[in-house]
Amino acid sequence: MSYVPRLKKEYNDVITKNLMDNHNLGNIMQVPKLKKIVISKGVGAAVADKKLIDHALDEISLISGQKAIATKSKKDISNFKLRKGMPVGVKVTLRGDRMYEFLDRLITAALPRVRDFQGIKVSGFDGRGNYNLGVTEQIIFPEINIDKVNKISGMDITFVTSTDNDTLAQSLLKELGLPFKKN
Repeated sequence: MSYVPRLKKEYNDVITKNLMDNHNLGNIMQVPKLKKIVISKGVGAAVADKKLIDHALDEISLISGQKAIATKSKKDISNFKLRKGMPVGVKVTLRGDRMYEFLDRLITAALPRVRDFQGIKVSGFDGRGNYNLGVTEQIIFPEINIDKVNKISGMDITFVTSTDNDTLAQSLLKELGLPFKKN
């Protein structure tokens, strides 16, 4: 018996049935799935100090459990002393078991550590069934040692689903355990 993440097992056993019943979906293939989670972080100050990209790479790799990559600028911007091809951010794309593991850690360990947490905003949907969540401090993740942090910075977490319907995507993420704010 191989290891299956808790949320993946719950999705397969419980959540698919709940979504089919609540949204009158006739076929199991109409049930939305979580395709991937993208964690990205812009490091604009990296133009002056190259070590900031290395710190961001290490932090995102620690948080996600997968090696992150540096994103490079697409064009020159002289006002910001930016040249094409310079590293300006960090990202990692999680799929499969690692994606479910990260989502489980985010819901159970990281989000409850946010100060004055009331839930996440419902307004983060983009109209195509994807949800964007901004985290203001990377120190909410238990993997990050607060003594080794050189600068507190935020990151963006994008949840990409297989549906184009925002209400279906919200139902899926709510069933997976994301704590949305009450209206």
